[in-house]
Amino acid sequence: MKTNAARILDRAGIAYGIRTYDFDESDLSATTAAKKLGLPVESVFKTLVAQNDRREIVLACIPADTELDLKALASTSGGKNADLVPIPDLQKLTGYLRGGCSPLGTKKPYRLFIDEMCQLHGTISISAGLRGVQITIAPADLIAVANAVVADISR
Repeated sequence: MKTNAARILDRAGIAYGIRTYDFDESDLSATTAAKKLGLPVESVFKTLVAQNDRREIVLACIPADTELDLKALASTSGGKNADLVPIPDLQKLTGYLRGGCSPLGTKKPYRLFIDEMCQLHGTISISAGLRGVQITIAPADLIAVANAVVADISR
């Protein structure tokens, strides 16, 4: 299955894996995805979309079992505060639906901030851009291809 995110990785010559699972629209959480895939929950990263007070849209990739530290994201992205983008705006901004938002292949390029915890794993799992489809990838490869900023942005 090729998604925009997978095509980006193919073009960059980056090794990755695709894993699928049956999803339930009533529970699109990354922790549920981890359980269904049999992966350690701390190795599955969810992608959240936020806007800082400079009106910049940014992506935050954090472990499934953590919460986004909005103040840390704001500070790291050059703002004073940040808020999550309302769910109805998600598809318009990224091209992705809630529960299937990938840090790669958004409609427009946005800066990606990934939690430093990614560096504790040989591979992490991220959304491939479709609900029920995950990409497994080395964190260093994701950081490189997305030009991501590694920071302490979760709690």
